[in-house]
Amino acid sequence: MIKERFHTNRPTYSIEVFPPKKDTDVSVIYDALDEFKYLQPDFISVTYGAGGNTVENTFAIANYIQNQCRIEALCHLTCAAIPDPLFLKNFLTNIYKNGVKNLLPLRGDQPKGMSDEVFNSRYYKHASDLVREVKDSYDFCVAGACYPEVHPEAKSADEDLKNLKLKVEQGVDFLTTQLFYDNEIFFKFMERVRGAGIGVPVLAGLMPVTSYRQIDNIIRLSGTAIPKAFMDDLEKYKDNDRDVKKCSIDFIKRQMEELLNHGVNGIHLYSMNKVEIAKSVFD
Repeated sequence: MIKERFHTNRPTYSIEVFPPKKDTDVSVIYDALDEFKYLQPDFISVTYGAGGNTVENTFAIANYIQNQCRIEALCHLTCAAIPDPLFLKNFLTNIYKNGVKNLLPLRGDQPKGMSDEVFNSRYYKHASDLVREVKDSYDFCVAGACYPEVHPEAKSADEDLKNLKLKVEQGVDFLTTQLFYDNEIFFKFMERVRGAGIGVPVLAGLMPVTSYRQIDNIIRLSGTAIPKAFMDDLEKYKDNDRDVKKCSIDFIKRQMEELLNHGVNGIHLYSMNKVEIAKSVFD
């Protein structure tokens, strides 16, 4: 299980992938995984929920990572995907018996096409509700998400930290952050996390920018701040995606080096399924 990797006193390196969108050739992700495995990451996480995907899509990819690539798989699971405890029990039994023993429970966003009434009446309201039930079912390694720049729906940073501590107390073994570009924000966040008595490992989530057009989406979806110096550099190359990508990868590598020098527990790369990105950052 992933939690055993933290006993080595060295930083972990991991990669996140997502299932291809509906009606997209699914072989693309498996071809990418066959390349990712040569980077020997400590684990690969697979998301749930985008583009009309289902729990089964996510599990199929996690199963491939675990049993074909022979790399620890971290399977995402959202509250909206679980209609009732029986569904959850059957899902947990299935993935556990197939050797996938790492889960990241998330509240998740409201799926497209799901009414407010249905979303608000879901059985599991919060990730912490799922965490407790998962830990009570089997000996899973459970990850949790955290937000250095505060969860967008939290009323305050203090409330966000309180909710994070509750989630950890329910049984979270380690945390991964939302993507960020300003290390000072992360360092201050870690001071507050440790000050609150949260002692589990925290992995820093990093994601290179691959095109100038992508920046608005990154800010809109994640709420992250992009340092002015980095933004100015990207602006210079806005008409050339190749140069934007190179500039961003150089920035991410410097960012990663500073984080490692400050003793970060691990680096979690949001790869966007792009093998060349992961190779450029981790090689």
